[in-house]
Amino acid sequence: MRGIYVHIPFCLQKCPYCDFYSVRFDEGTADAYADALVRNFKAYSGVKADTVYFGGGTPSCLPESTLGRIVSGLKESFDIAGNAEITIEANPCTVTPQKLRAYRDMGIDRISFGVQSADDNELRGLGRLHDADTAKRAINAAHDAGFENISADLMIGVAGQTKDSLQRSIDTITALPVSHISAYMLKIEPGTPFDNEHTRAATADDELMRGMYLSLVKSLAERGFAQYEISNFAKAGFESRHNLVYWTGGEYIGFGPAAHSLYKGRRFYVPGDLEKYISSPTQPELDEDEPYSEREEYIMLALRLTSGLDAGKLISLYGQQGADRVTALARRYEKAGLCHVTPERISLTPEGFLVSNSIIVELMEAIEQGKR
Repeated sequence: MRGIYVHIPFCLQKCPYCDFYSVRFDEGTADAYADALVRNFKAYSGVKADTVYFGGGTPSCLPESTLGRIVSGLKESFDIAGNAEITIEANPCTVTPQKLRAYRDMGIDRISFGVQSADDNELRGLGRLHDADTAKRAINAAHDAGFENISADLMIGVAGQTKDSLQRSIDTITALPVSHISAYMLKIEPGTPFDNEHTRAATADDELMRGMYLSLVKSLAERGFAQYEISNFAKAGFESRHNLVYWTGGEYIGFGPAAHSLYKGRRFYVPGDLEKYISSPTQPELDEDEPYSEREEYIMLALRLTSGLDAGKLISLYGQQGADRVTALARRYEKAGLCHVTPERISLTPEGFLVSNSIIVELMEAIEQGKR
């Protein structure tokens, strides 16, 4: 599969935990940005794509007419599959029934709401512009507009959150017509307003974060949302096809400032500069510092998924000796409850996902030692 990512770098207000590239929404700037995107799509005329993802920022703050021009430009330039998954991220306070119906008319068939919590105190602490009732109304309105594929984001470990308040958020959201949930552990990014000692002290410590994550995994499974990736859960058939492109090593092409791509074996990115993007005839595409190597990235990406590592692919990428070293180390992790090992696959348990970075590093080191 091949995906297209379109970065919409506009927000009504930037959240204090966010380090994604975005600027305050301005209708005139957004209109000029739409022109720049459509101009850049033409450089890839005729390229086939299976998924499209509008991320941000807050794509849903765009007027319907502006987003419609972007979607039309995409369809004119790309060969988009008839059954393509087309996703838009949305803030619950920026959608209306009219806007949601317009999305469906454009061919957008999946919407991802940044709900984060169903607790109003937690939402205020996160600097969100919506409250829980607004989120519920937005999700129901999306369903009424014809969306069957609705995702909601949850955040774990925010200031003041407890296992009980997290469970109430899970109960509230899973009672709504959602088919997918992304649950992210709060990470304080350098340079954001949350990057201070007071906020760190107020958020969940490692032990509480661990307990809330494992409780969430169990609770979502009981409600029909199967875990398929570290932070993602879905009802059967509603896994995010676009994100699976990333995690399975597929190609993707990114448009907009700060967008990244992997296309024709080349990994590149667009600098995060909106003014330059709008004024340039074509988007600058700079090579990443580390070139793409499936051999180096397979373990890192595949172990994000509950499907894990394929034994045959391990052998093809790392040889029998390398695969044997990975399997032997994985069996040690299995005894600690961090891995599942079968003759066909190696995958992490929910407990293993919590320490996945350390496991991945040790597995890669085991392969490297075998080459010496």
